[in-house]
Amino acid sequence: MIGKVDPERLERVFSRTGVPDDDVLVGPAYGEDAAAVRIGEQVLVVNTDPVSLAAERIGTIGVHVACNDVAASGGEPRWLTTTIFLPDADLFEPVVSQLDAAAREAGVAIVGGHTEYAPERDRPLLSLGCLGLADEYVPTGGARPGDVLILTKGAGIEGTAILATDFRDDAGLPEEMLDRGAALFSELGVLPEARVLREDASAMHDPTEGGVVDGALELAVASGVRVEIERERVPVREPTGALCAAMGVDPLRIFGSGALLAAMPEERAEKALAALDDGGIEAAAIGTVEDGDPALVIDGERITDPVRDDLYELWS
Repeated sequence: MIGKVDPERLERVFSRTGVPDDDVLVGPAYGEDAAAVRIGEQVLVVNTDPVSLAAERIGTIGVHVACNDVAASGGEPRWLTTTIFLPDADLFEPVVSQLDAAAREAGVAIVGGHTEYAPERDRPLLSLGCLGLADEYVPTGGARPGDVLILTKGAGIEGTAILATDFRDDAGLPEEMLDRGAALFSELGVLPEARVLREDASAMHDPTEGGVVDGALELAVASGVRVEIERERVPVREPTGALCAAMGVDPLRIFGSGALLAAMPEERAEKALAALDDGGIEAAAIGTVEDGDPALVIDGERITDPVRDDLYELWS
């Protein structure tokens, strides 16, 4: 079994959270990827995320995945902790160098963690914690009926870069297309668009495992609403389309770090899209938030259960 724990089992985790603390504003909840803790007049946003399957640029992915959850919650990522398990010593320098370069790019300090060798593993395992400060926490579960759903950059940004590196020899595509796909590693961060959207957004969420489909479903379930998406309105980059077609996967169901989902009132959406465009950030309104039982409806298909990322089949 690979992937996220199902919501029913997660409830057992949510019900066992240690002692109550009045300064915890947002704790464990389905779809909420970061916690919020009151620290004086500000909010400390805290996240932790593992990366275990992607091998080629695991350090780069790990930093951005952790920072993105803080950014998507309205915070400014500041500090990282890293837990690193390496199958052999040869990977030490590449992984640590990736972590350092990505942290510098994201403007965050690595302040501690743990590193050890795990020879029983066939690829590295990272778990990163990110902390940042926010004036106001933006939840996943804040979407309201009547909101417009915006997606920045496009579907499957992270998954495309993984396909272009980990599965480079299997894709059968021209080198130029593979290089364009791998170049998307430089677009995994979402802080620039989060800064634009956080003041007007009623909810934000970064689609990671399961891509746009699972990210939008998590937003819908966490908010208690129905989200409707039109597939043709979802931006898909040319390398993403080519690599997904070559490998037989759905661009809307592969790792989606690098994109940001934001729900906001319709009257604010046009201004937000214009501001993103002014900042050189591609974005599109891909759907709407409706009243109804929590679900994602995409081109008439109703989805209520978490989806399994299409890339897992390629690793199995």
